[in-house]
Amino acid sequence: MKATSDFSISFEFFPPKSLEGKEKLSSTAARLAEVSPQFFSVTFGAGGSTREGTIETVSSLKVHTAIPVAPHLACIGASREEMAAMIRHYQTLGIQRLVALRGDLPSGMGQSGEFRYASELVEFIRETTGDHFHIEVAAYPEFHPQARNAPNDVLNLKKKIEAGANSAITQYFFNPDAYFNFLDYCAEFGVTLPIIPGIMPIAQFSKLQHFSNLCGAEIPRWISERFAAYADDPESARKFGFEVVHELCRQLIAGGAPGLHFYTLNHDEICLELLRELDLPSRTGEISRLKVL
Repeated sequence: MKATSDFSISFEFFPPKSLEGKEKLSSTAARLAEVSPQFFSVTFGAGGSTREGTIETVSSLKVHTAIPVAPHLACIGASREEMAAMIRHYQTLGIQRLVALRGDLPSGMGQSGEFRYASELVEFIRETTGDHFHIEVAAYPEFHPQARNAPNDVLNLKKKIEAGANSAITQYFFNPDAYFNFLDYCAEFGVTLPIIPGIMPIAQFSKLQHFSNLCGAEIPRWISERFAAYADDPESARKFGFEVVHELCRQLIAGGAPGLHFYTLNHDEICLELLRELDLPSRTGEISRLKVL
């Protein structure tokens, strides 16, 4: 099963902090590379807190896989000079795709830098490097927790597109109707660029709850209640989590989503199992030969 021009698969990693983590990511990336994703993305910490780790991880993935790499760039806390140097560095490395984000200030940092919004970063990338990069931006089917209202959130996405973004990746969600309703709402505002659903595999529900509280992603009550019922049955919880995400992906594909972007948390097992079971359109089924742990 390989990504095609009609339907894209991509995977997100975070920069590991330990030697063990780096070895784990190397193995994970090698296995996920076998399904020929469109790209790997690499996150960028609040206020640039993982800047060097991001650059190191991007460079390592470039060396050890043949998959294009898309570094995240977060503009909050950065000067125009710093951002220009980073963009030029990635251009020198042969990077052709970036994920442009506003980002967050780390706790205790009082200065937001010279950029306020992701749209300003997208505009700056275009001013600095023209059309060299394919620029991904973020979209929020359940709407950004800091948005004043739903129209304002969609207008913010439109600003990023008008500044030069090529496509968007969503925050993860578990209600497919949220995604499809969001697309309809975007269309009302003239937003028609590809919006790729972000998919969060469920490995540990407690961690998912923590991430969701931080980013404002909604976990439907029926999912929470079912996981509570499996509190003493981890195998049933694992199977249920897989079924939830598998059904979500199935409905997204059936509804015409242009691709799937997996938030891997630097693990490959669930992602490979999902892809093996999904029977995606225009695929060869080659993933079936991969051992899923």
